[in-house]
Amino acid sequence: MLLSLVLHTYSMRYLLPGVVLLGSAPTYVLLWGAWRLLSALLPARLYQRVDDRLYCVYQSMVVFFFEHYTGAQILLYGDLPKNKENIIYLANHRSTVDWIVADILAMRQNAVGHVRYVLKDRLKWLPLYGYYFSQHGGIYVKRSAKFNEGKMRDTLQSYVSAGTPMYLVIFPEGTRYNPKVLSASQAFAAQRGLPVLKYVLTPRIKATYVAFDSMKNYIDAIYDVTVVYEGTDKEGQHVETTSMPEFLCRNCPKIHIHIDRIDRKDIPEEQDSMKRWLHQRFEKKDKLLMEFYESPDPERRNKFPGKSVDSKLSLRKTLPSVLFLSGLTAGLLMTEAGRKLYVNACVCGTLFGCLWVSVRA
Repeated sequence: MLLSLVLHTYSMRYLLPGVVLLGSAPTYVLLWGAWRLLSALLPARLYQRVDDRLYCVYQSMVVFFFEHYTGAQILLYGDLPKNKENIIYLANHRSTVDWIVADILAMRQNAVGHVRYVLKDRLKWLPLYGYYFSQHGGIYVKRSAKFNEGKMRDTLQSYVSAGTPMYLVIFPEGTRYNPKVLSASQAFAAQRGLPVLKYVLTPRIKATYVAFDSMKNYIDAIYDVTVVYEGTDKEGQHVETTSMPEFLCRNCPKIHIHIDRIDRKDIPEEQDSMKRWLHQRFEKKDKLLMEFYESPDPERRNKFPGKSVDSKLSLRKTLPSVLFLSGLTAGLLMTEAGRKLYVNACVCGTLFGCLWVSVRA
């Protein structure tokens, strides 16, 4: 019984970060809402600059829990950009943690406030988060025939016109990798005469093409990112994907991240050419992952080719955000007026967000 209790406690280690991150969300929304009101008469660029700083505060707290709290080792390979750039970030999609990996990389360029996501349309209904992500530059898209190219293009061009710093995260596969989806993807690829891939899904071109075409004279590069989570399951067996709770329970000691920086001048502008280029990039990802998992040489297995850099992030970049937001949240909850404000932020923020996305839809 004691062993069962210990194992149960071990598996519940994700509760602390879950409570802090979700519990701080209403506080953050209150801060952002206050700034939104105060900045109504200020220039848009000033509003955006402070909004990016506020976003950086919350995402720094996220990175703290997913990197420092878990003790995950971040191993970087390939091109290691250090300076801020306007970029499109293209990555394979194996886990819900992939969103945080983009933040982890952006933190190392001091650009986490510039991260904006292309998200599945249904995620806009997430309480508080769904509305805020759209306000911070996130773009919700539907798949296939329902994809609204004009809306995405107009949104991106408005950001370009406003000089909005851009670290746009796209997962061209459109959904997370899993065996069932892989089978459908392989069948589709074989039917269309495309490369049949094993460790990634056949990429979709629309969002990537619209993003690049809308910002080709604004961005500096595309980052082609390949991510592997070196984790184990409860039986100690190697797993290729990991969920957020599993990751926060420290079942993934290492994240391997391979980065190819591709200058914008080396990216084809015509849609069919870009489609071929994107498929070639995913063929390369597949080969990288195949070598990672299946290399006959044990010395080359469980790592990407080339030299790795064990990238450590200073606590000074993340801990102050944790202390600030959790302290502010605790302060609110200690008074009756603060508790009412907190609850109203939860309820009214969720209702207003759902109403706003409904009207926008």
